[in-house]
Amino acid sequence: MEEWGRAYARLCAAPQEPVLRRLREGGRGRLDLAAQGLSLETCGALGRLLPGAAPFAELALADCGLSEEGVKLLLHGLCSNTTVRSLDLKGNNLRTMGAEALGKLLRQNKSIRSLILEWNSLGLWEEGFSFFCQGLGANNSLQRLDLRNNQINHQGAGELAMALKQNASLQELDLRWNNIGLLGGRALLNCLHSNKTLKRLELAGNNVPSDILKAVEQAMDHNKDRQTILSETQNRTSVLAKEILSLKDEKTKQFLDLMDTIDKQREEITRSDRVSAARVSQLQEALDEQHSMMNSLKAKLQMTEAALALSEQKVHNLGELLNAAKQEQTSMAEHHFLELQQQKQESADREGKLLHDLSAASEKNLLLRNQVDELEKKCRVQQDQLFQVKQDLTNTTAELKLRNVQAEERLEVEKKKFKQSLEDMESLRVKEVDHMAQHFEARERSMQDRIQRLEASKIALEEELSQVKATSLTERGKAEEELIKVRNQARLEEQQRLEHLEEKLRLMTESRDEAQNFCLKQKQMVAEAQAKASQFGLQADGLRRRLEELQQDLNSKEEEKVAEVNKVKVELQEQIGHLQAERTAQDGLREKIAALERQMKALSSSHREALLDKESEISILLEKLRMKEADISRMREQEAQRASFLQNAIMAYVQGSPLETHSSRK
Repeated sequence: MEEWGRAYARLCAAPQEPVLRRLREGGRGRLDLAAQGLSLETCGALGRLLPGAAPFAELALADCGLSEEGVKLLLHGLCSNTTVRSLDLKGNNLRTMGAEALGKLLRQNKSIRSLILEWNSLGLWEEGFSFFCQGLGANNSLQRLDLRNNQINHQGAGELAMALKQNASLQELDLRWNNIGLLGGRALLNCLHSNKTLKRLELAGNNVPSDILKAVEQAMDHNKDRQTILSETQNRTSVLAKEILSLKDEKTKQFLDLMDTIDKQREEITRSDRVSAARVSQLQEALDEQHSMMNSLKAKLQMTEAALALSEQKVHNLGELLNAAKQEQTSMAEHHFLELQQQKQESADREGKLLHDLSAASEKNLLLRNQVDELEKKCRVQQDQLFQVKQDLTNTTAELKLRNVQAEERLEVEKKKFKQSLEDMESLRVKEVDHMAQHFEARERSMQDRIQRLEASKIALEEELSQVKATSLTERGKAEEELIKVRNQARLEEQQRLEHLEEKLRLMTESRDEAQNFCLKQKQMVAEAQAKASQFGLQADGLRRRLEELQQDLNSKEEEKVAEVNKVKVELQEQIGHLQAERTAQDGLREKIAALERQMKALSSSHREALLDKESEISILLEKLRMKEADISRMREQEAQRASFLQNAIMAYVQGSPLETHSSRK
């Protein structure tokens, strides 16, 4: 990483210190430049350093505020990189150029496994996002893709669905918090029928209906089960292959060991044969010519007898084969004769049937011609009738159209009348409400005027009382009784007036409250009636739309269910066929192994039998050698006896001959 820091400082005229620090302090396998605010110059320098092999496998560029050109330079450098496995571009507000650069990266790079693009704006521009989707479809190495909060609409979801149909490596796709909607959800669900590698698809916060989400979950579960089954089958096949290889190795080792033992035994047998042959040669040299002639004659007789026996066996076998061939030829000739007779009979029957069918067909043709003539006459009559009926229909349709037009005009007139009556009623209600409000306001004003007048009279009376008090100070003693009476009368009158006024005020307030409540109730009734009318209209429209959508959804669901059931059946049949093929292959391998074991057993048994035969032959040869040695010893003893007899005879002859006497005389 220090070399990267030096290279960055060399390539950049004004290097950023946080970037240098991160490059020098970079941990093992990770370069974290998140929230660093990379400039265009640093992006260009990093884009020059990234091609080829890099000393890290993860590159984090989240929240860096990258510009369009900076992103293009960085991703251009990553196109030829071979070590980066994870790329994080979260929160960089990537747009058209960024989407195009990402599409080029996905098309050219073969090492990136995880790509995080959360909190960007890739879905706003359709052309850039379509280029990105084309790159995703051509990629075969990416396994995880995060596209949360990218403002992807239903058209972008359709492009993604087309890319997923071509992609065969992506396993996780996160599309939460976008604007995919119903159409986008359906497109993604349809693409899952052809994509069998995607294990996880997140669609929360996209206004996708719950039934589509459930269908997507079911498809994901199906893909997971399929991949688990494939992995289990692959593991099983690998285990079986390993076991077969181990069995083959063991069998080859056993076979080699057997071959070694057989070679050793053969060498021992050859050695023993050589030794026995040497002994036999020595014994044969010691034998006389007479014994050699007798043995040769006996051997010739035995060979001729064996050849005669073999020739007799061959003649017998050839006779059996000739008899079997003759029998087969006779049976085949009989079989062919029977087949020819059957074919002749069948051909005769077919000819009779065909002749009968031809006669019947000719009769039917005549009948059909007569019927055709009759039908043509009827058709002409019916055409005349249809022409009359069409004229009647045109007349009736014209009358119905006139009636419909009149009915529509009447409906429009009645609607206008109804609208005018409603408007008149509303205007009357408004006028009544205004009149009542004005009336109540006038009453309130009159009551306020009366209250003011009473207060003014009260003030005047108080002034008069004060004056009377001032005057009564001089005449207090005389007028105290009169003042008391006047005060009592004034108090009583005031109390009566006040009570009367309070009752009037209470009645007026009650009447005003009642009038206000009545107005409010009428207004509420009018508003409720209007709201109910609008709600009923909206509910009717919504119910119609809902019925149409439900019918469409039902039709689409039925079609999708049928398609899914058929696809599941086909996939299950394919899996069953693959499993059966694997079973047959395993059975074939087992049969081969059993056949090899049988061959090994047969070879071992044959070798054992050969060894036993050779041991028995060796024992027989040893016994023959012993017999021959005994015969040779007997012959030697006989020859020694003969030689002794000859010597004795010769000595006796020499002693008894006249030459001996003559020599003695000399």
